[in-house]
Amino acid sequence: MVLDKINHLILKQTGLSMKIYSDHEGQEEMWSVLEEDIAENRARLLSHIYDYVETGNITFDQIGDQQGFVIKPSINNSVYYYPEFYVALVKLPIFQSFTDYQHEFIFAENDQALLAFLTYVYDRQKEIMKNCVSVFTDTEDGVERTKERITQQVSRDDVLLEEGLKSEIYRSIDEFFNESGDFFKTYHIPYKRGILLYGPPGNGKTTLVKSIAGSISAPVAYWQITEYTTSYSIKEVFSIVAKMAPMVLVIEDIDSMPESSRSVFLNALDGATSKEGIFLIGTTNYPERIDPALINRAGRFDRAYEIKTPSFELRRQYLFNKKMDQFMDEADILYIAEKTKRFSIAQLNELYTSAALQWHYDRSIDIDSLIQNLEESNKKARNREWQTEDSSTLGFGF
Repeated sequence: MVLDKINHLILKQTGLSMKIYSDHEGQEEMWSVLEEDIAENRARLLSHIYDYVETGNITFDQIGDQQGFVIKPSINNSVYYYPEFYVALVKLPIFQSFTDYQHEFIFAENDQALLAFLTYVYDRQKEIMKNCVSVFTDTEDGVERTKERITQQVSRDDVLLEEGLKSEIYRSIDEFFNESGDFFKTYHIPYKRGILLYGPPGNGKTTLVKSIAGSISAPVAYWQITEYTTSYSIKEVFSIVAKMAPMVLVIEDIDSMPESSRSVFLNALDGATSKEGIFLIGTTNYPERIDPALINRAGRFDRAYEIKTPSFELRRQYLFNKKMDQFMDEADILYIAEKTKRFSIAQLNELYTSAALQWHYDRSIDIDSLIQNLEESNKKARNREWQTEDSSTLGFGF
């Protein structure tokens, strides 16, 4: 039997007779930590299991400031050992009904060794998550977990919001992740917080979230609601983040929560322990679609903040921050700020890019034409009027 041979292998190479443990909690964190620990030589490869099964994987990854192909050791078909904890992890390929499965096994010297290792896993996971954002996406096959490294830091100065609103949001964040937690203890406030960011797209909700991720030492997770979000995936996500607390959980497009799952989601928000130590940030471009039960009951979302289309002063500030004065004078910038009342930050960025391209090739800029073209595009986008009578047909015509 394969497990007997693995047991003998571990005994031969470590001198330890280990017990086998099963994982009923779905501790995916163990395997993601193992992947990182292999790269840092914290876990040692004892042996591969089968011949003619992969021993490495080709991936496209971030290497410092560059991206490129790397070959990573395979966790599947391998026995890895943690000498510090007397624990071995095994992913065993099982071939059945013309399909291969991965079965996970945990070997440990005793219960105490395994419990010490699990404590290490979650401490290590928090350390790893500080340099990236964990992304949970609900799919047809369950919750898919990926990591996105923070390659471009967004500072708080990069966030364009009205000063009072900006200060209130960041104060709330800073007090929540103050190591002593004195604020919550002093004023007897439950250690959980939920805010809802709403407003038209392109005005900085995502930038605000990125700035939070880059300016706190706690882990940040990003949960993408889809049509596949179910009661099971909701419980799984909250179970994962509860183990990582204190942390930030961002739920984008919260209005897209399927009707069939809303009651389970609301119950998860109401849970006494499911949100302990979690700073929850929900975002939506369509607040009118939000279930009123989300914000009409204390303890779910404590505050709702409208992220508005930028004011004249914020538009002016944004254009100067983009260094638009390198190819036009201050009067022209103020003129643009005045003429772009309905522009989002994303649209101002597109105007800047278009102006830079025009300057680069023509050494002149037709400001009114650029604004007019973008206004027309924005109007068509709002009304979904992308095709006119004289437009060419896209695709194949019959």
